[in-house]
Amino acid sequence: MTTLLKKHSKKFKSFFAVGAFLVFGSLSSNSYALSPFNATYQFSYNGKNMGTATRSLSQNGNQWVYSFSAKAAAIASANETSRFSLNNGKITSSSFSRSSKILVHNNTLNIQFNPTAKTINTKKDSKSRSFAWRDGVLDELNAELQVREDLKGSGLKGTYYIADAKSVDARQFVNQGKENIKTPYGTFETIKVLLKHNKADKNSVFWLAPQLDYLPVKMSHQDGKTSYSLLLTSYKK
Repeated sequence: MTTLLKKHSKKFKSFFAVGAFLVFGSLSSNSYALSPFNATYQFSYNGKNMGTATRSLSQNGNQWVYSFSAKAAAIASANETSRFSLNNGKITSSSFSRSSKILVHNNTLNIQFNPTAKTINTKKDSKSRSFAWRDGVLDELNAELQVREDLKGSGLKGTYYIADAKSVDARQFVNQGKENIKTPYGTFETIKVLLKHNKADKNSVFWLAPQLDYLPVKMSHQDGKTSYSLLLTSYKK
């Protein structure tokens, strides 16, 4: 098991990022107010239950904090936090942080958004970078919430711009229709959404339940022969 996790440590970190990346809002014209919640998930690796993951959204006035954490037994863990404000359906990113640990390897990423200076400053482990800010730029966590707000208004954009350690990347999502999904928390009719990647053998899929304000009740990520998944076990607003 130790050798296997060492081999796939980069893919674990990639999954934690992808798993955090989407908690889409409504894919219809139904209007749901952005509101705090807590959700827990079963985390599986190559079909085997490895641990748990949680998502939580909290609010203090117009300041929001969105967090994701995952733990695979005592071997791997990740924590991510996004801070942002929301005005007239538009998210303004403030900061993003991630820390991950796989076996004895620790990694960190911090992003500071500065719209006044028109810069984005990042630090991944000991490497610092600075690049141009872009209007509407998001992070891996708050992007999902911006998608929700857009779909309440004019609809889903063709492209969303997401900041990572090195640059701002354009991302696209595809609605693949409806599917019933069974989870430990119940069975839900969902909207299946594909997150596009540049590699043919890499894909991420999210199943979003309208009954739970379009919370993802299932997520899967395939990277070559390695797969990861999340399955909802509890939800509270």
